[in-house]
Amino acid sequence: MRKPALPDEILLRIQQPARYIGGEINMCVKDPKSVDIRFAMCFPDVYDIGMSHLGIQILYEMFNRREDVYCERVYSPWTDLDAIMKKERIPLFALESQDPVREFDFLGITLQYEMCYTNILQILELSGIPFHAADRTWEDPIVIGGGPCAYNPEPIADFFDLFYIGEGETVYFDLLDAYKESRRLGESRTIFLKRAARISGIYVPSLYDVSYHADGTLKSFTPNCPEAPAKVQKQLVMDMAGSFYPEKPLVPFIKVTQDRIVLEIMRGCIRGCRFCQAGMVYRPVREKNVDELKHLAYQMLKNTGHEEISLSSLSSSDYRSLEELVSFLIETFHGKGVNVSLPSLRIDAFSLDVMSKVQDVKKSSLTFAPEAGSQRLRNVINKGLSEDDILNGATEAFKGGWNRVKLYFMLGLPTETIEDMEGIALLSEKIAAAYYDLPKESRNGRVQVVASTSFFIPKPFTPFQWAKMCTKDEFLERARVVNQKMKEMRNHKSLKYNWHEADVSVLEGVLARGDRRVAAVIEEAYRNGALYDAWSESFRNEVWMEAFRTCGVSPEFYTTRERSLDELLPWDFIDTGVTKEFLKREWQNALEEKVTKNCREQCAGCGIRRFGGGVCYEDPN
Repeated sequence: MRKPALPDEILLRIQQPARYIGGEINMCVKDPKSVDIRFAMCFPDVYDIGMSHLGIQILYEMFNRREDVYCERVYSPWTDLDAIMKKERIPLFALESQDPVREFDFLGITLQYEMCYTNILQILELSGIPFHAADRTWEDPIVIGGGPCAYNPEPIADFFDLFYIGEGETVYFDLLDAYKESRRLGESRTIFLKRAARISGIYVPSLYDVSYHADGTLKSFTPNCPEAPAKVQKQLVMDMAGSFYPEKPLVPFIKVTQDRIVLEIMRGCIRGCRFCQAGMVYRPVREKNVDELKHLAYQMLKNTGHEEISLSSLSSSDYRSLEELVSFLIETFHGKGVNVSLPSLRIDAFSLDVMSKVQDVKKSSLTFAPEAGSQRLRNVINKGLSEDDILNGATEAFKGGWNRVKLYFMLGLPTETIEDMEGIALLSEKIAAAYYDLPKESRNGRVQVVASTSFFIPKPFTPFQWAKMCTKDEFLERARVVNQKMKEMRNHKSLKYNWHEADVSVLEGVLARGDRRVAAVIEEAYRNGALYDAWSESFRNEVWMEAFRTCGVSPEFYTTRERSLDELLPWDFIDTGVTKEFLKREWQNALEEKVTKNCREQCAGCGIRRFGGGVCYEDPN
């Protein structure tokens, strides 16, 4: 019988104690003494967020299918428990066994967004693991990072022994086997890291040396031993039919952000939006077999008791068997207490017909993501969406009974003008006007159009990775322009405008394109109280600005500085399959306002074809 890590008197003092007790439905239970490897899988945010992460659910089941491995979970303690654990010196523990994380062989940390970086240090501190990989011994777990932010691991490279670049289903078992062999032979930690570096997709920061020019730009990035490759190639699952997927997902005791079954229908995206990192690094599109998805949907609902199933992909409308799958889900589950949700749909006649069948019209709102207010700027970012598409989709939705529309835009995109900014208000007005153009008897009360803007952040491995980013004041001025134009619209009472926090966006821009010198800033900020920076109530910009000053690091160097196309970038050592030459061509196309067709219309020669599958090899007929 396991002993709880937290006594009742502490559980009664904190919010949501169920975050820390484990024991959920479908939780894996093993005898820790019966396995060779213990792996703590960590999402560095609160349980409510981390339990919704599909990647961890996949790896959790995949690892635990091996008899010699026990994979357990750990999440960031919320601020109330964090303070208690530090005061009373309670070590961070895994949910399944309640054992201290430091007793594990591996601590795998999912890097889903940059604003979780101080939470990584919280995890390490509470676990009693040295912050810097160079200070660790075999008494400490191997700390490995993976996920979207691993595509530029350099700002947090000092804190990790290894990074896994790409999708986890491919070579993780090779890494675990290498670890077992290394420990069997009694090798040093350094020898194991060199052994790991020979595995495709594994990046070991300590095996590379970095130098800088006098102006602060990167001069060289080179391996310092023969085991480390000059290029680390991302890992992809090319045979989706043979990939792991959990038929018995974990079911939390408390409400979490994605409190439903998630059915992944495909990976990758054909669209090629120039600001979108996921659309570039997850290429090529690989679809899952529709019959397998039907089987999974049935099994997952049966094994969890969830009342909703959500289809997951970057662009669900581009899944070629969508109509067949949705029809099956509606016929099989609708009317039996199971809802079907379809995010990431393009608003067309088929999508609206589907949504009218699976959603309660009176309670739902439709979501469009035009991203830019003008057609010119949508061409710059290669959105592939015209104003007619948007207005026709909205009009058809209004005819179908919807009267609420959410619009998502970005401010600060390359080449943006005042006309583009004001275009956000003008497009919102046109959508509202389209509603009021309908006969009165066809309307469902007053229309509400909610426009929200985030601030553009250039990301690695996108055509905009060289782009200059706006300052905080420039972002806020752009939001003011939009807000003022909204008030001038004829239907302004039907319009609402929201915008993101500029401070957070600027910091995210630094962390997204930073190099190893940024690690000192992250550490300094954490030591001075920065934590849960992705949460607006916790974010303290003054702590970060003071950390930049203390460490002598200029945030503007990473945000507003113009970059040459020939500059060596901190992430250039990673090979995603998409060539730098293609990204340069797309950057030039953006400046010339040229649209690149999607992958199913015409191959743009991005380089990903060499992976040998997916959309690149679909029969054009």
